Amino acid sequence: MKNIILHLRIPFSLFLMPVFWFAVSQSQNPDWGITAGLFVVLHLLIYPASNAYNSYFDKDEGSIGGLENPPPVSLALFYVAWALDIVAYFVAYFLGGWILSVALIIYSSVSKAYSNDKIRLKKYPIISWLTVGIFQGAFTYLTVIQSVDKISLGEILQNKYLIPAILSSLNLLGFYPMTQIYQHEEDARRGDMTMSRLLGIKGTFIFTASIFLFVTIAFFFYFQGVQIYQFPAFVVYLLVMSPVLIYFNLWFLKVLKDERKADFHHTMRLNMLGSVCLNLFFILLLIGK
Repeated sequence: MKNIILHLRIPFSLFLMPVFWFAVSQSQNPDWGITAGLFVVLHLLIYPASNAYNSYFDKDEGSIGGLENPPPVSLALFYVAWALDIVAYFVAYFLGGWILSVALIIYSSVSKAYSNDKIRLKKYPIISWLTVGIFQGAFTYLTVIQSVDKISLGEILQNKYLIPAILSSLNLLGFYPMTQIYQHEEDARRGDMTMSRLLGIKGTFIFTASIFLFVTIAFFFYFQGVQIYQFPAFVVYLLVMSPVLIYFNLWFLKVLKDERKADFHHTMRLNMLGSVCLNLFFILLLIGK
């Protein structure tokens, strides 16, 4: 049981939480009951189920996101992953109706295709990168805001929803290769050509920096058009995210001298710092309207 709980990697949900808070912060009139319920469904059911399913098929021997020394996996982990998903679908139906339930089924199905040994999108760097960016970003953003604001499917295609959804995906598309940077040997052993392996260690840093420069510019223009806050949102964004930028650059300088510094501990620190700062920023947006 202890091994199963570890493989759920529930604390790892913190890294995916910014998309949820971004969506809620942009909500016009959130239903707080649905918001609280959806928070639990995503972060305690859907994401842990995805982690468990991924762990079952990967059978990692080296460090993975949130686990430095992953324990052995068993068939029970596979069944627990499915059980959590099924519970999530039913709870989602009572929370937000069939649209939310179907959205979560789609999300978890794509997540399974990412890891399952018969499909394993993880083997294909561009496809897997886009899959993670789209579904953990834009798709999740639209799912959350549709549910908490009770928006119809026709309304959700408006620019005021699509633009921040795209920003969510861009954030993840920039950040995701960094989460793979310490796993090159493990991924090579399994035959998975991840985006980070394709880019190389130094290339991953440069690629991520380029994407985040673009995202920062995009946030500037987005917040120019969203005048609903009691403070200058873009300035606060720069201030809150500055620790991430400082850490990223200091780490890159270390890696330029010694690529062995692109390791699990540095990656997890960047993940934690980036997630905490983004969560803080979006929560500030929520309370600053």
